[in-house]
Amino acid sequence: MIVASGKVVGGKVVFDDPIFVEGATVTVLAREDNEPFEVSPEMEAALLGAIDEANHGDTVGGDEVLAELRRRR
Repeated sequence: MIVASGKVVGGKVVFDDPIFVEGATVTVLAREDNEPFEVSPEMEAALLGAIDEANHGDTVGGDEVLAELRRRR
């Protein structure tokens, strides 16, 4: 899985980093203007911890995550 940020320019999504190949199928999730993003203090702590782990390179590849989810079915 790839997570990328971009902006809409001329009706098209333009990514900050061109990491997708031409013709790639992507899904875009967009926040509404002024849409709040609220989480509990526990969830905020978990998210901040996960971000810290990722910043230190402690990550798992998307293929590995999907394989684990398939094993748990």
